[in-house]
Amino acid sequence: MYRIDTPKTEEQLNAYFQFRWEMLRKPWNHPQGSEKDEYEQVSEHRMVVDGRGDIVAVGRVHMNMSEEAQIRHVAVSPEQQGKGLGKLIFSALEEVARQQGAKRLVTNSRRISVEFFTACGFEIEKEAPTEMGKLKRSQMIKKLSDVNQVMLHPKWCQELQNTWHETIPISEQMGIQLHQYSGKTFETRASLNKNINLHGTMFAGSIFSLATLTGWGMIFLKLKEKGLSGEIVLGDGDIHYHKPITMQPRALCNIETLDGKFELLERNKKTAIKLQVDILDGENPVAEFRGVFWVLPEKSEKTDS
Repeated sequence: MYRIDTPKTEEQLNAYFQFRWEMLRKPWNHPQGSEKDEYEQVSEHRMVVDGRGDIVAVGRVHMNMSEEAQIRHVAVSPEQQGKGLGKLIFSALEEVARQQGAKRLVTNSRRISVEFFTACGFEIEKEAPTEMGKLKRSQMIKKLSDVNQVMLHPKWCQELQNTWHETIPISEQMGIQLHQYSGKTFETRASLNKNINLHGTMFAGSIFSLATLTGWGMIFLKLKEKGLSGEIVLGDGDIHYHKPITMQPRALCNIETLDGKFELLERNKKTAIKLQVDILDGENPVAEFRGVFWVLPEKSEKTDS
């Protein structure tokens, strides 16, 4: 399992900058120290670490002015690319920028990174100064709004949110909101105040509902991506609780946990999709949900000839 961390100790910062140099400067034969600049002290730094605590992705954001934040130094280990970690680190940086009042994001992207930032909602505005005097870059801008907080397929994500609130009204009463979707990872959040029990923690039933809707939503979005449709129903769900939730309820579903044959729907057959949803309290894992969802092909209406 991957998690977002903020490097704070001297050891963590040294490892963070070492990784940044190895990914972004060493390949161009630039010396150690070239990975840093004058904005380090006023920046927010984030890194993704794996289950062993090894750094696999990094990124930085700082405010240029009261409403503009700049994202720089996003890098993912070559061995870990293709798993959505770049979008995961970007999501964390965008959230920091929003919390600090940014209305737009800017980045100066190398040619090889333009596709990544475009998928994150950026548009090219103009050419930027070359990096290290050699590498051509494009200045890209993303205007921030409530909708584009979801990086990938915002229209589908809005449709999913509306579907929840219209067909499952209790989801709105519980404050369950789609937080981000990268194509690889789907995250939802809920309001603790709307689901709190007499012990000051989240109801177990509310946690189960959050996990179920997250799994349901991941399948909904995957069906959209594959150009398929069907009725999604929960067949079986099992959840293991380890700790109570006392701060920020979060639910994460990663594509690696999905197991099923979507192509059966193309032959008008139902299919079972197994998946896992991890429940967190802020950054702390507190529960795991494993579910089996059935996707039933939509019934075709017969017409008289």
